[in-house]
Amino acid sequence: MRSASSEPGQAPARVLATDAALELIASLRAKYGAVLFHQSGGCCDGSAPMCFGVGDYLLSPDDVRLGEIGGAAFYMSPSQFEYWKHTQLIIDVVAGMGGMFSLENGTGKRFLTRSRVFSDDEAVALAAAEARAAG
Repeated sequence: MRSASSEPGQAPARVLATDAALELIASLRAKYGAVLFHQSGGCCDGSAPMCFGVGDYLLSPDDVRLGEIGGAAFYMSPSQFEYWKHTQLIIDVVAGMGGMFSLENGTGKRFLTRSRVFSDDEAVALAAAEARAAG
């Protein structure tokens, strides 16, 4: 996993993955091909990170792309982003049943979202980076 902290003034990643998560992502990619993640909003499987084959999950044009983990893009809905925007998501793996629609279901492992609040300096760096990207 990349460090949770960044160089001074550099925006931190909005989403990271532990080594265990990266290993599971690699095995799912080997089995299913390209995958993506969408942070569940709590409907069927709680607020779990859900892994889908690219093309098997219809993204909304409004979904927010937080970044990439293990070669897989990571998205969430705008309403979820409003709630989580002050935190860095750290995707991990624990023993258990995966989400019923998520590709890791049946492996005996499941993805889990951990988080930490961005520091004041990181929040400033993120705002500056997003302002530059907007134009």
